[in-house]
Amino acid sequence: MYVSYEGIAAIRLFLAAILGAVIGLERESLNKSAGFRTHTLVCLGSCLIMMTSIEMYQNVGYTNTADPGRIAAQVVSGIGFLGAGTIIRSGFGVKGLTTAASLWVVAGIGLAVGMGSYFTAIITTGIVFLVLVYMTKFENRLRLSHDKQKKLHLTVEDKPGQLGIVTSSLGELDVHIRNLEMSGMGSSNRLKLVITVIVPYNHDLEEIIEKVSKIKGVYQVSTGQ
Repeated sequence: MYVSYEGIAAIRLFLAAILGAVIGLERESLNKSAGFRTHTLVCLGSCLIMMTSIEMYQNVGYTNTADPGRIAAQVVSGIGFLGAGTIIRSGFGVKGLTTAASLWVVAGIGLAVGMGSYFTAIITTGIVFLVLVYMTKFENRLRLSHDKQKKLHLTVEDKPGQLGIVTSSLGELDVHIRNLEMSGMGSSNRLKLVITVIVPYNHDLEEIIEKVSKIKGVYQVSTGQ
């Protein structure tokens, strides 16, 4: 069956939008900064750029001064600027790397669709979706098995809001509080806190202690099992 150039172009653009949307839905479900619409547009735009490059090559050809393929090549590096906007600093680590990577892969999927590699694009989309959905669960289980439970012993100033400041700071460092015991220290206007925490496997406990010890109103921090 004969399909016109316009029909092929429409098929490629719609397929790119659909494949980008599939990955974007997973990111949207987790309330990520780049979700459904962003991934759809990135994949669609990449497809359009690849199709434009192919058409330019067919019309102009390759010369020493004009290489239409360079237009599509710039997508790979250019998408990095968009991905960088999804990466944020959080405590001692960063967040958004997975979303930035998914944007980069989606751009590649769009390029594949634009050049007519439908099978490759569809298979890649399926693999990316499986990685985002199921490997996240596996990764979380792996992290929990390696996370370290510790007890932080703190001496803090006995004043309103001090406990909230300490717990909020621990939360910003991705440290999960499991239990908290508090007792007074006589007339010294100080409190003794024993906080049972779960420290993620990729966090340095010494750095966390150093960070907490710099909080105003915290006089002493030590650790134990």
